[in-house]
Amino acid sequence: MNLCETLLELLIVAIAVASLLSNVLVLLCFASSAEIRAQVPGVFVLNLSMCNILAATVTMPSTVLGVARGGKPFGDFFCWTMSAVDTFLTTNAMLSMAALGIDRWVAVVFPLTYSSKMRYKKAFAMLAYAWLHSLAFSLIPVLLSWADYSPTYASCTPVHPGHAHTAHVAFTVFTAVLHSASFVLTLVVLCLAYLKVLQVARFHCKRIDVVTVQTLLLLVDIHPSVKQRCLLEQKKRRQRATKKICVFIGSFVLCFGPYVITRLAELVPSVRINRHWGIASKCLLYSKAAMDPFVYSLLRQQYRKALIGLTNRILGHDFYSSSGHSSSSDTDNDSNQQRVC
Repeated sequence: MNLCETLLELLIVAIAVASLLSNVLVLLCFASSAEIRAQVPGVFVLNLSMCNILAATVTMPSTVLGVARGGKPFGDFFCWTMSAVDTFLTTNAMLSMAALGIDRWVAVVFPLTYSSKMRYKKAFAMLAYAWLHSLAFSLIPVLLSWADYSPTYASCTPVHPGHAHTAHVAFTVFTAVLHSASFVLTLVVLCLAYLKVLQVARFHCKRIDVVTVQTLLLLVDIHPSVKQRCLLEQKKRRQRATKKICVFIGSFVLCFGPYVITRLAELVPSVRINRHWGIASKCLLYSKAAMDPFVYSLLRQQYRKALIGLTNRILGHDFYSSSGHSSSSDTDNDSNQQRVC
């Protein structure tokens, strides 16, 4: 094994540890917060976190063994299982992201009827489709004997069955449909949903800006620094919405895009994929599992509140009571300034 493969091994191990820890935190927040459990998006986040935890504990270690041994980690049955699990978890995670995008679209575009449009019944129906969709595409390669160890990706995955024309056409159709029904479908949903969310958010920001400017013009006695702070806050609000959309869509394309493009490119007989690039694209795909908790949950106020509550219970309430008192006074000062805006 050369230095490059050793570094890739260490990278996968680091991604697995980060994915496991961050997604376990999401589960702890979900279990400890009734507020999070009461909201429909929590179901999609929970499903996504479970997929990421399984990836960190099952498929990532299998890939590490594949890189270390330079071949199939264990027997054929193990390889078939890992191939099915890998395809299932990857597809299910993508569809969970699409469900979160749809949920945000409904919440922003139909805020008054959101509670009636997005109920737990509909959420579970969407997850049921995601599971059946993922299960079907994960079992097809196993049933058709297309699941095997791939040296290009150092993992068990659907591989080209042979040089027979019929088998080649069938595998090509399967691969194209698989990635179209997972990566492309999710990307289209994310783009349509979040771009609509951004459009509505900018519209509301413009309305708020007009009201703010008119209010500031009426308040002639207000200090100029407060006026400047209010206008700056309005500008930050517009930029914040754009950044969030870029993170949602950009992280998805950056992590899944190289792997999907590589899988489609290798269908061309004349194309030979470099082993190191294949493993690196797999690492990028795995890295999404470590990013998801921060993109979709841990940085949100409700999850941060749940984490603080967990920390209070673990370290003791008295440790945070004094610091919480001082921080609350600072928060009150900030909120008083923001109230002027």
